[in-house]
Amino acid sequence: SSLSLMVTGGFIHSPKGLLGTPLFKTADCVFLSETISSLFSSGTLCLCGGGRDTHVSIATRDCFGAAIVTQWNSFEHSSEYPTDAFGELEFIGAGKRHSNFLRLSCNTPAHMVYRVMTNYWKMPSPNLVISVVGGGGNEKVKSWVRDVLRQGLVRAAQSTGAWILTGGLREGIGRCVGEAVRDHSAAASSLSLKKVIAVGVAPWGLVAERQKLINPQGSFPARYHVQNTSRDACCLDSNYQAFLLVDDGSVGRRGGEMDFRVDLEKYISDQRTGSGSIEIPVLCMLISGEANMLKRMDLSLKKGIPWLVLNGSGPAADLICELLDALSPVCQSPTSTSPEDKGNQTPCTELHDRVRERVKRYFPAKAELEKLVNSALSIYQNKDLITVFNSEQESPEDFDTVLLKALVRASKRVSSEASEYTDELKLAVTWNRVDIAKSELFNGDIQWKYEDLEDSMMDALINDKPQFVRLFNENGLNILDFLTYQRLEELYRSLSDSIVAYKLLQGSLLERQKLVSQLLQDIMGDVCRPFYYKHFKLVEGISTRTAMKVNVNKFLLGECTYKKDECQYPWASLFIWAVLQNRSEMAVYFWEMAGESVLGALAACKILRELSKLESETETKLSMKELAQKFENLAHDVFSECYQGNESWACTLLIKQSPMWGEATCLQMATAADARYFFSHDGVQSLLSQIWWGAMQRSTDVWKLVLAFLIPPLIYTKLISFRNVWVCEQSPKTKWLKKLFYSFTFTKEGDEEHVPFKGEEALSSSPRKPYIVMRWREFWFAPVTSFLGNVLMYFVFLGLFAYILLLDFKPPPNGPCTLELILYFWVFTLVCEEIRQVGCIACQHSFTQILKLYLQDMWNKCDITAISLFALGLVCRNFKWSYEFGRAVMAVDYMVFTLRLIHIFAIHKQLGPKIIIVEKMIKDVFFFLFFLAVWIMAYGVANQALLYAYDPRPLWIFRRVFYRPYLHIYGQIPINEMDGGKCTSNITLIEDGAEPCTSTYANWLVVLLLVIYLLVTNILLVNLLIAMFSHTFSKVQENSDTYWKFQRYNLILEYHSRPCLAPPFIIISHIHLLIKRHIRKIPSTKIKHFVLEIRDREASRLNTWEAIQKENILTVQNKREREKDSERLKRTSVKVDSVLKQMAEIRDHDRRLRTLETEVSVSMGLWIPIRNGSTSHPLFYLITSWSSVPVPSPG
Repeated sequence: SSLSLMVTGGFIHSPKGLLGTPLFKTADCVFLSETISSLFSSGTLCLCGGGRDTHVSIATRDCFGAAIVTQWNSFEHSSEYPTDAFGELEFIGAGKRHSNFLRLSCNTPAHMVYRVMTNYWKMPSPNLVISVVGGGGNEKVKSWVRDVLRQGLVRAAQSTGAWILTGGLREGIGRCVGEAVRDHSAAASSLSLKKVIAVGVAPWGLVAERQKLINPQGSFPARYHVQNTSRDACCLDSNYQAFLLVDDGSVGRRGGEMDFRVDLEKYISDQRTGSGSIEIPVLCMLISGEANMLKRMDLSLKKGIPWLVLNGSGPAADLICELLDALSPVCQSPTSTSPEDKGNQTPCTELHDRVRERVKRYFPAKAELEKLVNSALSIYQNKDLITVFNSEQESPEDFDTVLLKALVRASKRVSSEASEYTDELKLAVTWNRVDIAKSELFNGDIQWKYEDLEDSMMDALINDKPQFVRLFNENGLNILDFLTYQRLEELYRSLSDSIVAYKLLQGSLLERQKLVSQLLQDIMGDVCRPFYYKHFKLVEGISTRTAMKVNVNKFLLGECTYKKDECQYPWASLFIWAVLQNRSEMAVYFWEMAGESVLGALAACKILRELSKLESETETKLSMKELAQKFENLAHDVFSECYQGNESWACTLLIKQSPMWGEATCLQMATAADARYFFSHDGVQSLLSQIWWGAMQRSTDVWKLVLAFLIPPLIYTKLISFRNVWVCEQSPKTKWLKKLFYSFTFTKEGDEEHVPFKGEEALSSSPRKPYIVMRWREFWFAPVTSFLGNVLMYFVFLGLFAYILLLDFKPPPNGPCTLELILYFWVFTLVCEEIRQVGCIACQHSFTQILKLYLQDMWNKCDITAISLFALGLVCRNFKWSYEFGRAVMAVDYMVFTLRLIHIFAIHKQLGPKIIIVEKMIKDVFFFLFFLAVWIMAYGVANQALLYAYDPRPLWIFRRVFYRPYLHIYGQIPINEMDGGKCTSNITLIEDGAEPCTSTYANWLVVLLLVIYLLVTNILLVNLLIAMFSHTFSKVQENSDTYWKFQRYNLILEYHSRPCLAPPFIIISHIHLLIKRHIRKIPSTKIKHFVLEIRDREASRLNTWEAIQKENILTVQNKREREKDSERLKRTSVKVDSVLKQMAEIRDHDRRLRTLETEVSVSMGLWIPIRNGSTSHPLFYLITSWSSVPVPSPG
């Protein structure tokens, strides 16, 4: 980096570091003069603690004259000079990264130092500052205090991104903190290492070997050696990242950094965190400590800095805890009685004496007792800023909880308004401590408003804190007012660049929402309409992506007023946002809050399974699949609860269009999500059976259907039973069933003139058709009839095809015959049906997308192959020169048409799963053939080279290398070739086509290779294939019922959409459709399958009923979760901890009562003689003398 001047910061920095600047100074004692040389102790030390040789050589006679000074003061007796010690510090032999250090005057402004630490030293801005004081010198640190520092303090600093301020020396508490940071660094990841920042603030005159740090040009680095001896206790600790060496001019004295450290803590507390959302909280932590800690604590409390005191750690900490615990509240009446002293209110005399007594007990040898007492009284007056950590009641693991409670308690001292607690609330969100937020901030004492929770809600959403989102929603935050489209865009801008959704959006962060709409359309496909189109004023069309790009860009050039609009479906939008990020707990909560639970869970399942296909990380892919399965289970459980409550309403739920989810239905979403477990539910299968049989009874025998198909008048007899829904009474339970029945029975092609699904009015107002027409339509328009007709006619087609191919396939010019022309026409009708299916896939897709969707079905690929081969064979058979080739193509094509019959068996419960097994086994065969091809090629080439020295015939070489080794697997071993037979060795004859003789030179090697080849292929690879088949079979067989039910839906869907006539008569239906679509312009209603449109009040009733069922199932699940052994153990553990804390408090109260009883007993022992009139008792004379003292009059 180039040299630059930081004017505001007041320092110059270069590639090597800080240069000597006049704004960073150091203090040197200028107290030494001839007139006061007698004040040196033993003639060698100044009052500052330094020797004669350490003082600057300037005359101070003019400054002090002949005055004799008995107390040294840094402000009066030192002068400031540019600093001469700064740069980087290398601890020799420590193997640590270099630490930054700076020598500065105690009067240095705090803002300059903070800018150096954050801007130049590149230390991340803290989310919290913990200043640890006390425990200096060679004081022994208790073991439990070490545990608190190691398990509590450093862990809390790591989780919150805190700075830890200590003395930074290898002594006392500073050394313990350094060791805790070192141990954490060794065990933690590289990411968390950046979060634990330990800063040492030490007096310059106390640092050992400080002369090695002096270099006016800066040290990069300064080499510093630390020895593990007690004499080097004041050395700098190598486990700190930075050192601020405060110089007040003294040498070997403690406390010179006190004022500067207090100012630095106060300045940091006024700054904001890196995100700028809250002010940086600062907390001082007192461990043990001597008498001077009372002054240090008093200064900090007066600046509003909260403190945490470790009870039982040492003198100063124990004194503070005893003052808070034992003393009564400060008296409000002033001791002064004169009018002029009316404003000077001080604690009552009794309190003053009690404080004096306790201070004297802890620090008996201190001369300035009154100053200590005044400091203690001042500390007691600010007791609201002090929190006590009791090791007997809290464990080190609860340290972060105690920290947050201390900060919250300090904020409550300021105001009771909710706005005063927003910083603490944001801090609780940052630490993810919802338990503290509930107990301290949302306990009913504070009335939270919507405005107070907005920022914290955004933090909780972005940082994945679902418990806080739930807490805010329960305590005044209205999601309808909160989630605008602008905030939704901000949420999508916060996507991590490591997730798949961000990569799909290709990092565009300007206006993410328009891309989200396209992303969701790509993921969901045509199962639902695009999201967020309305407020972008987009219209769905063929060129949707182009229209979006053009229209959105034009729209965004305006004022973008849509950003201030409230999101139409806030919970659903947040649910999609959470699912795209694979946030399990938050997605489940949003699913609970959003309506239409079954459809929402299936939509999440669809999104997650599509994203898992694009995810490259194995662990993330697995978590996506697990979350998708979890949502499928939730959809299954909620629908099961609905089905148990009301079967007809549950069936309505499956086919009801949802405006929230782009007019999709549950069945459509479940199909797109491949939700096989959901399809296996009895309620779904009951609906499918009802659709499959139409108006006929589901108990109708197949032979009756065949007989009625062959003899149509039988449908008007009692051979087939029909369900008569027209005689159902008008009740709420039957209303939905009739509507469903109408949608399943009278939506076949040819009846589009009537518009169904518009409510009960459409059903009741539709004209009744004659009985003959009704019964005819009820039979022929049922999917089962259409399926049966297609099966029977397909068998006729295969019989005709076989007859022509075997008996009547005449070559030109005698052919084709009449039957063959009928076969051609039959295949033409099949082609027409395939064209109709392609046209019905989606009218809003491009040709490439339509073709892609069509070819996703394996049986469509089979149809294309069969038709293509038939067309090729048809062309070739009409020419003499290609007749035989055309016949061969026709023969192969017949195999393809015959294999198409397998699809028909999908409706059968036993044969349906076997089709899936065969399909999966074919994939296993391909893996097997790969391994087999390697061995065939290896053995075939070696065998050919060893047996035949020269053979120029390529076809024969190919047969011997690949074909014969393959036949070896089945036992065809050519012994005669290995032993030699009728052949020739003449090269000329061999080139003319004669059989070459085999070489017998390496006959033994050929046999050995054959043995190895057969061993590997026949035993190893074949058994491997059998094992793969067994695994596939057992895997599918376990879920055969689930596979069959899902496959059954696809078959029902296909034949529900087909015309009732089977090929070749289907051409009549095609002509009828052509006239309706292109001449009469009647739109098709067959594109949307199984759709029921419900709006307004009926939709609201159905959604409310579904929500009630969801709450019931969630209640049952929560109860089941609470009854688990793990949850019981957790509750028991909490209760035991509570009991232990109460027992500790009881023991403490018992100790106090015993002390009080002892004092009362002593007092009674002294008072009894006086009461009995004993004048010889010493107290008698004392009381008598007190009674003779005149009492001053009031005022």
